[in-house]
Amino acid sequence: MKKSTLALAVAVGVLAQQASAAGFIEDSKATLGLRNFYINTDNRDGTGQNKSEEWGQGFDLRFISGYTQGTVQFGVDAIALYGVRLDSGRGTNGATTTSYGSSMFPTESTSGSNSRAVPDFASLGLTGKVKVSQTELKIGTLQPNNPVIKTNDGRLLPQTFTGGELKSNEIKDLTLTGGLINAAKGRNSTNDEGLSIAGANNPTSTGRRSNKFYYGGADYKITKDLTASYYYGELKDFYSQNFLGLVHNWAIGPGVLKSDLRYYRSRDNGSNGDTAAYYTSGWYSDHPTNATKVKGKVDNDLYSYLALYSVEGHTFGAGYQYTKGDSDFPWLNQGDGSSNSTITDVQIQKFARAGERTWQARYAYDFAKLGVPGLTAGVTYLHGDNINTTTGDHSEWERDISLAYVVPEGTFKNLGFAWKNAMWRTDLPNTRSQDENRLIVSYSIPLL
Repeated sequence: MKKSTLALAVAVGVLAQQASAAGFIEDSKATLGLRNFYINTDNRDGTGQNKSEEWGQGFDLRFISGYTQGTVQFGVDAIALYGVRLDSGRGTNGATTTSYGSSMFPTESTSGSNSRAVPDFASLGLTGKVKVSQTELKIGTLQPNNPVIKTNDGRLLPQTFTGGELKSNEIKDLTLTGGLINAAKGRNSTNDEGLSIAGANNPTSTGRRSNKFYYGGADYKITKDLTASYYYGELKDFYSQNFLGLVHNWAIGPGVLKSDLRYYRSRDNGSNGDTAAYYTSGWYSDHPTNATKVKGKVDNDLYSYLALYSVEGHTFGAGYQYTKGDSDFPWLNQGDGSSNSTITDVQIQKFARAGERTWQARYAYDFAKLGVPGLTAGVTYLHGDNINTTTGDHSEWERDISLAYVVPEGTFKNLGFAWKNAMWRTDLPNTRSQDENRLIVSYSIPLL
């Protein structure tokens, strides 16, 4: 029995006896999220498909219950996702026989080099939850977000995971988190898939999967301005990862300086240590007899620092990240769109390749200071070099621009408009540079 089905069965059995209990109904919330999403990607230079273009309408219905009364309290959550294709013609949706379909929709078939996107797709997720004091257990559909696992929400519909998560706030200023993930449902899919990483995540029969990702960690607020974090993540047969982080807020003059320091240590686990089918991407400079090798076991240390100074609506930022070791930085990546918690996970690229050293600069402005609440704009520039490859060191850079407006009040409160533009250039061999535009109209409607 699937975890989501089991969770619902347990919750319904209890709630049938306590459905009228104060709190379960009174504290319940329901919202309908609407997202109209257009994306246009221009693949420059090289050969193959030059243009990828898609447009769709997404519906995200969520129900979050309150809890029944008693020492042991019960509840149930639900998420219903539905996507409608508005435009994604054959030859422009980016799907091939070796991909998970387009970046936004599943495909009807993979009989040719390019396949047509389905007219619509849908999925339902259920989560049972139990609470005792300040400790909560959830089983079923999850959307975790912490340093070792992060849900992707970069297209029409969000990614979801299936598993269980326990979170506790029993000790003042300390949050403890632990979980087990068995499967992921991509942002362009209706099916649960096994878990994998770059290099092993081919969607064909040659790909390799795991059904166990363990994670746990602690966030401790040392002072009101300083928080320390430790997390551990392990994808069975692929990698284990330790994370240390410090976040500090310091009032300087009229503004606040936020410092974000992160360290990841990632190593091979199980089959990844000796079986080629489980290898990840990267270049192995310490194996001169395998000079053309481009995959191997996980071996990566990642160090980063990001500083953000906010004052009078302005936010100025600068950061540096360094990856050391024989492989790219690993994270849960089924090959159908994924996110990680590095400071360099931006619109197109991640900037976390073997040996890569990346500096970045940011600027954002909140126009509320000029009497236009809800209007924001920002620009980010990243440059990475020293990328290890079999043909020497290479580099890449990306420039992202964003402009967004959310109606702050009135009849159309929560109606949002956003434009995101990205330009990525690289001299990596057999890799095409890209330009990308995203136009997003969103609206959140409270139902309960």
